Amino acid sequence: MTTVKTRGVPAAAAGSITLGGELTVNRMGFGAMRLTGKGIWGPPRRPEKAVRVLQRAVELGVNFIDTADSYGPHIAEQLIADALYPYPGLVVATKGGLERPGPDQWVENGRPEVLRERLQGSLERLRREYIDLYQLHRIDPKVPAEEQFAVLREFRNEGLIRHVGLSEVSIEDIERARKVVPIVSVQNRYNVTDRKWEAEADYCETEGLAFIPWFPLSAGTLEAPGLHRVAARHGATVFQIALAWLLARSPAMLVIPGTSSVEHLEENVAAAEIRLSKKDMEELNGLSP
Repeated sequence: MTTVKTRGVPAAAAGSITLGGELTVNRMGFGAMRLTGKGIWGPPRRPEKAVRVLQRAVELGVNFIDTADSYGPHIAEQLIADALYPYPGLVVATKGGLERPGPDQWVENGRPEVLRERLQGSLERLRREYIDLYQLHRIDPKVPAEEQFAVLREFRNEGLIRHVGLSEVSIEDIERARKVVPIVSVQNRYNVTDRKWEAEADYCETEGLAFIPWFPLSAGTLEAPGLHRVAARHGATVFQIALAWLLARSPAMLVIPGTSSVEHLEENVAAAEIRLSKKDMEELNGLSP
């Protein structure tokens, strides 16, 4: 395996990215969605285990934590506060804009008054006076997009949030939002075998925005033969190679693999140290149409 070692903090091997010109974080982050109960609903069976995963992530050099008020709902934010408050050296990002009628159910709600209520709840649960990065979880098609962007601008002007991000958006959506409020990040579904948002990833790199791929490991369903061949060459798992590919794909990538296991966390973060060859990248680039 071709690797770069970083003295006990492997997340640093991913390199860094700066959000909004002021928040510099390692490009190997952590996504907190999987810390909740089944169906991203309710608390985990062992909350102390979730707390340990978060603390271990920081020990490994992770300094960007991504969550949302809808994870649980509310549970992931509470766990993050229990584990990591007062967040020394950390950037905590959260999201609002999705309601949770039940397990595995997600409904857009971008009404400005609801977004404000959700933000206030996130601030209370995270014990913060402001959110480092607040992301609109989805643009609600039932509410004029400009109204949703405008309330994010209000939050920023009021000092409740420092920076604004979007999720599951097109280039057209990003450009519409940027006419209303500065945008520093885009979080879209993207991985080595699912590249629907390829143009958006390129756009973020060109425009100096962070691209945060969610579902980076296809929830454990990476079965492409080419991925296994590259993994075998490096003595790594296919999941590690999938993460290494994202990091090599663009300097705009800020990856946030999530897990509820310390063992899997350590495996994921170790992927930051893998260096893929030109041959590896050519083979992996060919996995998706």
